Amino acid sequence: VAHAMSRLSTTRLPARVLVVDDSAFMRIELSRMISSESGFEVVGTAGSGFEALEKIPLLNPDLITLDLKMPGLDGLETLRQVMHHFPRPVIIVSGSGERNPEVAAHARRLGAFGYVSKQLSSFTLDIFQIREELLAKLQAAAEMRTSHAARTLEEKPSAWISLKPEQLLAAPAEIVAIGASTGGPRALQQILPILPTDLPVPVLVVQHMPAGFSERFAKNLNAMSAVQVKEAVHREFLHPGVVYVAPTGTHMTVQRLSDSQSFLWLDIEPSNRMHTPSIDVMMESVAKAFGDRALGIILSGMGSDGAEGIKAIHRKGGLTIGQDEASCVVASMPRACAALDLLSCVLPLAKIPAQIVDATQPGKRA
Repeated sequence: VAHAMSRLSTTRLPARVLVVDDSAFMRIELSRMISSESGFEVVGTAGSGFEALEKIPLLNPDLITLDLKMPGLDGLETLRQVMHHFPRPVIIVSGSGERNPEVAAHARRLGAFGYVSKQLSSFTLDIFQIREELLAKLQAAAEMRTSHAARTLEEKPSAWISLKPEQLLAAPAEIVAIGASTGGPRALQQILPILPTDLPVPVLVVQHMPAGFSERFAKNLNAMSAVQVKEAVHREFLHPGVVYVAPTGTHMTVQRLSDSQSFLWLDIEPSNRMHTPSIDVMMESVAKAFGDRALGIILSGMGSDGAEGIKAIHRKGGLTIGQDEASCVVASMPRACAALDLLSCVLPLAKIPAQIVDATQPGKRA
């Protein structure tokens, strides 16, 4: 932990920034302004709220600048979605607050880190008048995020880093169930493309994300993976070497007809869950159908969705893996499972693909 803390303080990387504004001129000027400071890197821009919500899980920016007045999904609703699905510091850069102070107040209530009033002009000179204020607020947000990461490392319980290798000798898994939220898309991009084409089991994935993005997310993962990745379809049969991503807005469960035949069931019920799809609902069905032949993996995410599902797999004798805190964007979900002593092991993200392959190979048990 001390070594990690020292590395954090001496090799701090530039803060990654996503610029969101419907004006192409503003996107260019704000990007130039932010990139001119050595402590920041603009990793992308978005011209609408929908584009921003699509890019955040792919780019994983540390900070976001966000205009409020945008067509389609306006800035306030975009901010609401960001804070719910991908919480991180957001600096509002808009002229709306000048005309309506309540808009600025509403943005702060929704979780905006700060508000910078941009000049209502199309001249570069006016735009650069906001430079000092914007960079100061971005710097404050970056420092807050770094301090939080340092505290998280410092407070990491010793049990977090312990492994239980003897538990990795369980019977070969016949299904893999993965749950993720904030930071999950990036983690999945480092896991699924490494899995081999001949993976002998199906993989179920529940990733919390805004409505309308699960199909495109699955297609993007499919394009970079050897295994097939697809959005799940109601009542389709499961096949080895295929990854099924739960559609946003419906729970995904598995029904087992026989040792060799299982199919997916999509439903809006139960309706009393905080997330739809729910990791718990998916994993509980996997535990019921596959028992000690299930492998449950909980990745980066905020909250505790997945703890009950991991518990169900754990109680049935299945293998349970948590992503280690150091490689998580937000470690709340795996931490909730670790606190209940439900994880067979905790692994760095880079080691999870190999463990999936090892755990699913026939003949591993004598």
